[in-house]
Amino acid sequence: MNTAAALKTAEAKPLQFPIPANVYAETVVSVKHYTDRLFSFRITRPQSLRFRSGEFVMIGLPNAEKPVYRAYSVASPSWDDEVEFFSIKVPDGPLTSELQKIVPGDTVLMRQKATGTLVLDALTPGKRLFMISTGTGIAPFASLLRDPDTYERYEHVVLTHTCRDVAELTYGQELVANLESDPLIGELTHGRVTLYNSTTREQSERMGRITALISSGKFFSDLGIDKLDPATDRIMICGSMHMLKDVKELAESLGFVEGSLHEPGSFVVERAFVG
Repeated sequence: MNTAAALKTAEAKPLQFPIPANVYAETVVSVKHYTDRLFSFRITRPQSLRFRSGEFVMIGLPNAEKPVYRAYSVASPSWDDEVEFFSIKVPDGPLTSELQKIVPGDTVLMRQKATGTLVLDALTPGKRLFMISTGTGIAPFASLLRDPDTYERYEHVVLTHTCRDVAELTYGQELVANLESDPLIGELTHGRVTLYNSTTREQSERMGRITALISSGKFFSDLGIDKLDPATDRIMICGSMHMLKDVKELAESLGFVEGSLHEPGSFVVERAFVG
């Protein structure tokens, strides 16, 4: 793991291509590489940007006349004065092949509208909130876990994070470990957040896909909690397409109903983002 030095100047590097109309051009503040597949970065926040914790934006790089944009969940909470992202590295990806090379001072483009289904208003009231994630699908939950509104609505939050290898779990572990020392939400989170990790390739303390762990009952016995109940529990899902499909089917088989901002329900899925 290595961290690029934080930006010490407000001056961005010169650009080869003009900034397209109606997009933000923001400066990279810091970059942190976790593995050869995962990294996070923070950029300056436009004063006019408004988003709800859990939403995503379209980001790109000013490296072409017509930049490539991809959907990225915002990992920072809505109150943060910077914008954080957690990204996978794809060697031949049209965006990530270049995005993984950014350093403080570089420019990142961001379209002005934030949207998404992983928002608290898309769920009906409940007692427990389960955030099910794989890989970089943990990003919107990093935002929601640092939002005071989450703790006003739910008594307990369970975050699951499944990755191939142990090192890929570091982002989520650091996130949860730092919650109680957060000056804004620290007191709210005490004893109310549970992290449940598993790996699917490298040997670890807990192996297996989250759907298998839930279906077998091991998930509940490991945590010493009651099984999922649509009367009191709410579920948010973000990650690989395969996991989304499996957890959605599992939730519906238990009586959970998919929600939206127009018609809140007992679970929500983010389909625009895959990680």
